[in-house]
Amino acid sequence: MSKRNIRVAICGVGNCASALIQGIEYYRHNPSVEAGLMHKDIGGYFPDHIQIVAAFDIDRRKVGHPLEEAVFAPPNCVYPIWPSLPHYSLKVQMGPVLDGVAPHMKDFPADRTFLPAKQKPVDVEQVLKRSKAEILVNYLPVGSFEAVRYYARCCLNSGVSLINCMPEFIASDAEWAEKFERRGIPLIGDDIKSQVGATIIHRVLSHLFEERGVKISRTYQLNTGGNTDFLNMLERSRLKNKKISKTEAVQSQLRKPLSEENIHIGPSDYVPWQKDNKVCFLRIEAFNFCGVPLELEARLSVQDSPNSAGVAIDAIRYCRLARDRGEAGVMLPVSAYLMKHPPVQMEEGEARRKMEMYVQSKK
Repeated sequence: MSKRNIRVAICGVGNCASALIQGIEYYRHNPSVEAGLMHKDIGGYFPDHIQIVAAFDIDRRKVGHPLEEAVFAPPNCVYPIWPSLPHYSLKVQMGPVLDGVAPHMKDFPADRTFLPAKQKPVDVEQVLKRSKAEILVNYLPVGSFEAVRYYARCCLNSGVSLINCMPEFIASDAEWAEKFERRGIPLIGDDIKSQVGATIIHRVLSHLFEERGVKISRTYQLNTGGNTDFLNMLERSRLKNKKISKTEAVQSQLRKPLSEENIHIGPSDYVPWQKDNKVCFLRIEAFNFCGVPLELEARLSVQDSPNSAGVAIDAIRYCRLARDRGEAGVMLPVSAYLMKHPPVQMEEGEARRKMEMYVQSKK
């Protein structure tokens, strides 16, 4: 069945947006390739059905510039996937700054942080309407409490779905979720997972230990990276919801949650030369048969932004399918499978089965 394009707007033209846009072109030019996709076909939608129709940022090297140039502008440092992007016939527009920038960012060189644009912010709601966007993908920096709520209100007023990829709680906030449901708009969130990242591995291992009767006593997950996301998170006050999101994602796999002093999960440090490479150090201390001790240590190294783009490309297509079917409110199994902090946590296999049943149910 032929499907028309999925019209997507993006707020935050950073590494994650760059990886997503390059990835769409990669699969557009390699339609037979299935490697790297969790689902090649979602209800008749393929990656190349995704069309970017609007983009917002606040950096002068991106605002006012063609999208195909802006995604490669500093401080972006994403692993190159498809550097020969086509001409998209759209320029990045100035969004509201609000709390989207941590004050400490000005203390770092411009090639690592941002240069504020001088343009006045556009009316995002009107841009969404004029561009006929159906879905807004939120890639704002961690800690952007006011900014994400501004964009969420714009979505509500323009009938646009929101995919909230960052750890400020919209889908998992009952009041916001109800607003989207009342307006008849599908919503996915919060805080996007990676295809195979630190949190998903930590969740799966924790679930495995539980299933095998192994009692976890202590665990940590330490992450380092060199992209702007890690630089932003040096301001620890912006990390509150990030730590909640990542910790609850793991705690939800345990029959009895660990006490606060026995679990530590979250970003640890910024290492500039790592760029978009994220390194996770994971440790689990436990005891098994007759209380005999067991310890596990793992190290994971990934290119951070492409790792989440493979999840976003599914979220967009599921969201469009929900719009086709007249669904409203939070897509629960989809959010549970693709996001760290959904309204309802599920085991990975259960969430995936329910997602795929949803696709099959109304073909």
